Amino acid sequence: MKRTTTSRQIQRRLIALTALMGACSLFTADTAFADWYDTTKQAVAEGSTAFDFRYRYEFVDSVPFDKNANASTLRSRITWVSGAIGAWTAGVEADYVSAIGPERYNSLANGKTQYPVVADPTGFDLNRAYLQFATEDTTGIFGRQRINHGNQRFVGGVAWRQNEQTFDSLRLEFGNAVKLDYAYVFQVNRVFGPDGGIQPATWDANTHLFRAIVGLAPNHTLTAYGYLMDFEGQFGPINSNETLGVHYDGRFGPLKLAAAFARQADYKDNPIHYDANYYFVDGALTLLATDSGSLSANVGYEVLGSDDGNAGFRTPLATLHKFQGWADQFLNTPLTGVRDAYVGLGGKFRKLGLSATYHDFRADSGGADYGSEIDLMAEYPLKPDALTLQLKYADYNADEFAFDTRKFWVTLQLKL
Repeated sequence: MKRTTTSRQIQRRLIALTALMGACSLFTADTAFADWYDTTKQAVAEGSTAFDFRYRYEFVDSVPFDKNANASTLRSRITWVSGAIGAWTAGVEADYVSAIGPERYNSLANGKTQYPVVADPTGFDLNRAYLQFATEDTTGIFGRQRINHGNQRFVGGVAWRQNEQTFDSLRLEFGNAVKLDYAYVFQVNRVFGPDGGIQPATWDANTHLFRAIVGLAPNHTLTAYGYLMDFEGQFGPINSNETLGVHYDGRFGPLKLAAAFARQADYKDNPIHYDANYYFVDGALTLLATDSGSLSANVGYEVLGSDDGNAGFRTPLATLHKFQGWADQFLNTPLTGVRDAYVGLGGKFRKLGLSATYHDFRADSGGADYGSEIDLMAEYPLKPDALTLQLKYADYNADEFAFDTRKFWVTLQLKL
């Protein structure tokens, strides 16, 4: 006799099947968790840790102040990067800036306005914390990260200061022959951290950074960029700008050539409506190259233009110390803009690196003679790749802008 399946039997079978599937899923989930735990444990175990200690003494003598600045600071940094889990890695980096001895300088956070500014506030800062995905031709990073574009004229980490500038952002890079680079920045962690003061430690941002890098030929590269910078908070809106430009780097035998042009306008909530241009050309010629040393000379001309004296071309995310003299008299572009004509000589003699640069500064609008500056540097590796000594000097001679200012630095950096 043929057996029939009742609804109660079907129900019982469904319950049994469901229970079996649940048990299997629990086993699978437990196995997946165990695999994930083992893989993560291995990535942590294979991670690398690095230590970086940078001591700096900075002296500033500026005419408006009766007292000189004497800043003695130490930046202690620890960096950890995980081993890879497939294409994924993670990293974290923490800094602590401490004053060695009395704070006889204005850090812009310590209230000591009787001294010239040395913008190195003390305290702990989470410098980087990120998750990275990387394949042969694609890289994506999310989190607090370092972003250095090209020569850092528009976007950089300001690594010269003890507190580095980093970005809470999502960055994507992909391509080979043509490399595309996009970053969305939602917070800028500025050098005035960790707590801020006269200058805010952070800016909230709704900023887009675009670049396309094309190799025209061997040793010749063209970069097109578009920066839509929107900032909120103290001094944020006035620095919001839209900048479009191109930059060329090339080499012709012993001659290296760089040139750039950009156009900038106000953006979003900037209360000042303006348009300004940027021009740059630099040529560096190798005069001598031997096994024991090298010598090169360079000459350049850089213009941060002005909109008829109403506003100057701004670069709020740049590594500003690299440009327009180490005395840092043009961190904020004057309303009348600035033209910087410079000539330099640099070389390496065995392990000793030396450089000297002379700048002549003038207004882009109105023809004012701002002043001139001499910058000198000597650098010597006491222990290669581990311990380096650097001496720097800047002497700004004011004419129609700012004040006579002399600065001197002694930097000792240890990497472990």
